[in-house]
Amino acid sequence: MQIFLLILFGIIGGIVGGMGMGGGTLLIPLLTIFLSIEQKVAQGINLLAFLPMALIALIIHFKNHMVEMKGIFWIVIPGICASIGFAFLANLIDSNVLKMLFGSYLILIAVYEICCLFTQKN
Repeated sequence: MQIFLLILFGIIGGIVGGMGMGGGTLLIPLLTIFLSIEQKVAQGINLLAFLPMALIALIIHFKNHMVEMKGIFWIVIPGICASIGFAFLANLIDSNVLKMLFGSYLILIAVYEICCLFTQKN
């Protein structure tokens, strides 16, 4: 049953990740809630699963001329630096605190998206 759920969660994460929304927003809660995987381990699994999904999505977006290269280093360099720093920080934080922070982040994203939905012009 656990293998089936892992495959199902991988498919769901791939679908959401392929649409550009970030599969981890679903994959991490699915792994922690339904499979009782520790938050830090779930985040590690998500990061590892993200690499091939991101590469395939990037290739497809390049082929469809949907990637703008102008100014990309102003996004990539700070992103890499922040990723390194916060990976070390996440390793120092207790897993339960990390779970609460991630849950709060998801709630903030949901509220933002709902606000955008209601203020969107037709």
